[in-house]
Amino acid sequence: MSTSFSAEAAIAELAAGAVTRKPRQGRSQASYERMLATTRQLMLERGSEDFTLQDVSERGSVSIGSIYLRFESKDNLLHAVIAEELERLSQDEHQMIDAVLAKSSRLGDFLPLFLDSYYDVLQRHAPFLRLIMARAAFDASVSEAGKLTAHKSADASVAAILTFSGEIASNDPGRRASAAFQVLFATIARFLSLGSTAESADGGDWHMLKGELATMCIAYLKH
Repeated sequence: MSTSFSAEAAIAELAAGAVTRKPRQGRSQASYERMLATTRQLMLERGSEDFTLQDVSERGSVSIGSIYLRFESKDNLLHAVIAEELERLSQDEHQMIDAVLAKSSRLGDFLPLFLDSYYDVLQRHAPFLRLIMARAAFDASVSEAGKLTAHKSADASVAAILTFSGEIASNDPGRRASAAFQVLFATIARFLSLGSTAESADGGDWHMLKGELATMCIAYLKH
């Protein structure tokens, strides 16, 4: 089973297990989407899960009864929102890679643009990703879906680098491309406080560092 299929299956399972009864009519679908959107808004505004289903009901203009018709508990509602976010992140990364590859004819073109574009994608999703990581620390279902989504992202990024395998000076270009990606990701994650506390985030100049980082990785891959 591929990592991509595993990630998609884990996200689908997280989403399917969250919903007790799926909406079948337009009005029900609109109400359901307001529940998800409102929960996401509250999570981002408060930087935590510190809100109640009553808050969701009042903010989203949906009844408590409607919420419990779709979700057995707040945890189930959170699972549905997290699954939606992981799917959105995966789609954004896929579209970004395709766009960068379309503009790149050689490794020297690809890597700086990929680094910049990947940073932008993760930066947009970072506030919610931090919340997902906080829940993953004690919620096995979220942890599994998040881990497989991260592996899928890494595999897609390494595959994109290997588009230029003819320029990689190694008998094992896959290993070298994987190492380069891990360095790129670890650096971006530190700047965005992903996988670490906010206090450990690097407050340096990303615009300066990204050029140097791209130069270092290109040199590592090509020599």
